Amino acid sequence: MVDDTSPENQNYGRRSELSEDGEPHSDARSSTRGTVKDVANFKAEEDVSALRKAIEGIGTTEKTLIEVLTQRSNAQRQLIAKAYEKATGRTLVADLEGDTHGDFEDLLVALVTPPALYDCREVIGAIKDRVKAKIRHCFQGAGTTESTLTEIFASRTNAQIRALSEAYIAETGKSLIQDLQSEVSGDYGKALLILAEGKRDESPNVDSAKAKADAKALYEAGEKKWGTDEGKFIDILCHRSIPQLRQTLIEYKNISKKTLQESIKSEMSGDLEKLLVAMVKCVTNVPAYFAERLFKSMKGAGTTESILTRILASRSEIDLLDIRAEYKKLFGCSLYSQLESEVSGNYGDALKRLCGQDD
Repeated sequence: MVDDTSPENQNYGRRSELSEDGEPHSDARSSTRGTVKDVANFKAEEDVSALRKAIEGIGTTEKTLIEVLTQRSNAQRQLIAKAYEKATGRTLVADLEGDTHGDFEDLLVALVTPPALYDCREVIGAIKDRVKAKIRHCFQGAGTTESTLTEIFASRTNAQIRALSEAYIAETGKSLIQDLQSEVSGDYGKALLILAEGKRDESPNVDSAKAKADAKALYEAGEKKWGTDEGKFIDILCHRSIPQLRQTLIEYKNISKKTLQESIKSEMSGDLEKLLVAMVKCVTNVPAYFAERLFKSMKGAGTTESILTRILASRSEIDLLDIRAEYKKLFGCSLYSQLESEVSGNYGDALKRLCGQDD
């Protein structure tokens, strides 16, 4: 069993206590900042009975599916799924796939999938999309593939990545690292593969001298020289502990007078730039990173439903309350009201139930 109680894992999935310029956030929170929690007086058999009536009756009662599946924790949904299969001889996922469709189906299936397996399947889907693009000799759609891989590996803890890797072997019979090696290359591939090992330093201790030395090394590898030593950025950002990196960001700004994020954007481009920027954002403030991802997924013409589904499903028990707060602070409107205006029908209703109340 993977240990999820290390200091790094306690901190990485929540809002950091320091902003990139070293100022403390006004309201650092505990790690239990989800909108979905274990429901009291839970009885799996009662939920199974309600779900069966909703699915087996004439026409599917989507309201019941939403009410049950968005208001139970993932652990409780797993108990429901087991009891459902025992009672019917069918899997809950198969019945949901048979009775719902589109984005609504994708969201409900995400909710009844264990978190590590869900991350695993998102990675598998991203790799498959990349393979298809290669076969067609057309990479117009490859941006979404890298975007998914970047989001998952930049934001997950060591424990989550190791659990993902174990699920990947169980699901595919192959090693995640080996499959990624055949699909990603260059500096982006190098950084992604380091993250996919799930071996980031987890020490809670901060070495100020080391932070200054790392900040100096990053400055000399980028801003101070002609050309950029990407390897130095990859090594430091992929290996140092989260508390250590927070201090390094402060020291970097003292030396450079620019934030590390600004320097990365000016020195690099493409997928590597996006990955390193995502990592810096997650070191600084994970909920703000996800708030920005959600905003961009609903900005402009069309909505990227896959991003909405993945973030709301995967963060609903971790830090969605903090993501909501950051969304309001950054964009001046509530996440709930934005969902209300951008997504509709059963899918929109389910997302809003996960989101919780308006802010």
